Amino acid sequence: MTDHDTSYKFLFAHAEMVRDLLLGFMEGSWVRELDFVSLEKVSDGYVSDDLRARHNDALWRVRWKREWLYIYLMLEFQSKEDRYMPVRIQTYLGLLYQDLIRRGELEVDGRLPAVLPIVLYNGRRRWRAATDLNDLIQESPEALHPYLPKQRFFLVDQGLYADKGNLRERNLVAAVFALENGATSRDMLRVIARLVDWLKDPEQQYLQQGVLEWLRRRGARLDSQVPWQEIHTLREAHSMLEDRVRVWKAQFRREGLAEGRQEGIRQGLKQGLSQGLEQGLEQGLEQGLSQGLEKGLEQGSTTEARNILLRQLRRRFGDLPAEIETRLSSASREQLED
Repeated sequence: MTDHDTSYKFLFAHAEMVRDLLLGFMEGSWVRELDFVSLEKVSDGYVSDDLRARHNDALWRVRWKREWLYIYLMLEFQSKEDRYMPVRIQTYLGLLYQDLIRRGELEVDGRLPAVLPIVLYNGRRRWRAATDLNDLIQESPEALHPYLPKQRFFLVDQGLYADKGNLRERNLVAAVFALENGATSRDMLRVIARLVDWLKDPEQQYLQQGVLEWLRRRGARLDSQVPWQEIHTLREAHSMLEDRVRVWKAQFRREGLAEGRQEGIRQGLKQGLSQGLEQGLEQGLEQGLSQGLEKGLEQGSTTEARNILLRQLRRRFGDLPAEIETRLSSASREQLED
C-alpha cells in the first residue's frame, strides 16, 4: 500500500469527510434523508480476514429512516482503471454479507442491508472501464437474464471534478480534489485558505491533522519547492505557499523579461528601421528605433510570458485543448501572471 493510499485512508477515517463525499458528489434527494449523526465507522475487527486484507478500503454505515445503509468506500489509486472492478466489488460485498450473517448483525426481520459501493480513482487518464457487471458479461439467451449477477458501483473520478475547485460551498472532499487538480501554487493557496477557515475550531484539530498528513505525503507531487515535512499547521502551509507564490511571480517576470528582451530587440529593430526609412534616414531612423524598441520590448515580454506559461502547462498536462491556447494567445501579461 502506497503513501498515497494510506494518506487517503487516514482522511476518510473521519465522518465529516464521508458526509461531504455523499452530500457533494451523490445525486438525488435521498442523501438529505440520511441521519449523518448516526454515521459510524465499522471496526476493522468486525470483518473477516479476507475482507480485512483490503487495507486501503473504508466501511461505514449510516441510518436511512429506520434502516442501516452501509457505505463501502474503495480507495483505488493506481495509474489506470481496473476492467474487472465490478467483479471485485461483488466479491467484497459477498464477504461483507457473510460476516453480517455470521455475527448476527442483521435487523430483526433477517434481511440484508443495502450497501453503496463507491470507488475513488485518481489516475491521470479518465476512467473508461465498466462500472456495471452486466457490461462485462457476454451475450446470452434472454431466458437466462434473471439468473445473471447484477452489480454496479458509484465511481468518483477525481480528474472530472476540477470545476468543484471554486469551493463556493463548504466541502472538504472537494477541497482535497481541488488540491490534487490545482495547476499552480496560487491555486493551492486559495484552497488552503478555505481549509484554514473551515477547520479552525478546536474540535476539528484531529481532522486538520489528517489534512496535514495528506499534504506531507502528497505535497512533493503538488509543489516540490515547498518543505512540506516542516509544516505543522494549515496556517504554516498557507504562509509557505504565499512565499512560494511571490517567488514564482518574481521568477516568472525575470524569465519573461530576460527572454522577452531579446525578442523585443528584434521586433524593435525591424519596426524602427521601417519607421526610420519612412521618416528619413537621418532624423527618422533614431526616433523610429527608439519607439520600436520600446514597443518591441513590451510585446516581447508578453509573448515570452505566454510561452513560459504554455511550457509549464504542457509539462504538467501534456497537449492542451485548442480553446485553451486561443485564450492564452489573447491574454494580457497581467492575466497571464494571474
